[in-house]
Amino acid sequence: MKDVKIGGGWKGELGDQFEQPYFKELTDFVREEYQKATVYPAPKNLFRAFDETPFDLVKVVILGQDPYHGPDQANGLCFAVNPGVKAPPSLQNIFKELESDLGRPVDRDPDLIRWAKQGVLLLNATLTVNARTPGSHQGKGWEQFTDAVIKKLNDKKEGIVFILWGNYAKQKGVHIDRTKHLVIESPHPSPFSAHSGFFGSKPFSKANSYLEQRGERGVEW
Repeated sequence: MKDVKIGGGWKGELGDQFEQPYFKELTDFVREEYQKATVYPAPKNLFRAFDETPFDLVKVVILGQDPYHGPDQANGLCFAVNPGVKAPPSLQNIFKELESDLGRPVDRDPDLIRWAKQGVLLLNATLTVNARTPGSHQGKGWEQFTDAVIKKLNDKKEGIVFILWGNYAKQKGVHIDRTKHLVIESPHPSPFSAHSGFFGSKPFSKANSYLEQRGERGVEW
């Protein structure tokens, strides 16, 4: 799979994945879906999370599940949507918790590129989805690929903050070495679960406190 276009130094870290049979099958599946159906995000944004947040700069990982499946929403960064698009309910709740956590108003630009540029890897477990069909690309190989991403970060780096919202993310982070990294877990910011412990969990200040204790710059959320 020499033609995979992924930046930020990730190709060297993940090259072994691109050569595996599962990734060829995944690539064939995704390419066919793009040809016959409406698939999100746009192909140019497929690996945007990696392009915007180089491997060497990763300090925080926020883990999502699927891309958004509505028009003009998914942009390759989990929980984010394009500028000018109304923030979906989960992102609205993320902003609410962020303002409560920090005790001040925050930038509510829904693109979240400002986080990615500071070393926050906004990673969905599944990187593509068919329009109006959540979960439609699950079980095709993306999960194996993103498990490899998490394992590479876990093994090769120290002091990363992994923010895991909801049971799906918690299960995906079960093998993270918590003696080397900080894992922050809470319910998902979805309206169905945000009031069950997401609100009040203070993940943003906890992340910055950990980073600053390690002598690193916190994230300007």
